[in-house]
This record gives sequence, C-alpha cells and structure tokens, in this order.
Amino acid sequence: MAGFSGPTPNGIRIGAVYTPPELRGRGFAGACVAAVSQSLLNEGRKFCFLYTDLANPTSNHIYQEIGYRPVCDASVLVFE
Repeated sequence: MAGFSGPTPNGIRIGAVYTPPELRGRGFAGACVAAVSQSLLNEGRKFCFLYTDLANPTSNHIYQEIGYRPVCDASVLVFE
C-alpha cells in the first residue's frame, strides 16, 4: 500500500508505504509507489517527494530505482 498527503503548490508527499512481511521481495512496493507517483504527476503535480528511513537500505534502494533521488537528510532532536 502507498498513500499520499501534504500537497504543496507544486508537489505532494508519498507516504504510508507498507508491504506485509510475507509479500516482501516481490517488487510490490516499488510498483505501487511508482504507480501512485505517476498518477499524481499525470494529474498535474510537478513533483512527488517522500521521507525515508536512512536505516532501511532496502526501501531507499527501491525508491532510487524508480527515480527518486536523495535531496537532504533530516534529524529529530528532543530536548528535555
């Protein structure tokens, strides 16, 4: 599954990408994200973007294979 949200004037965020463990490794996530991205681009968005977990090389590889490119890294800091 893959969803989208957070539209901007030119783009939209792809998110909530998930494949059940028993179905992983078959290309479903890549095909789903590629199809959702292409559909949103066909509707007039100039670009799609997504946040990934840098600790997950599998998902990052899949996204780069379908055309996504790293732009920047982000960190979350909590002060107590």
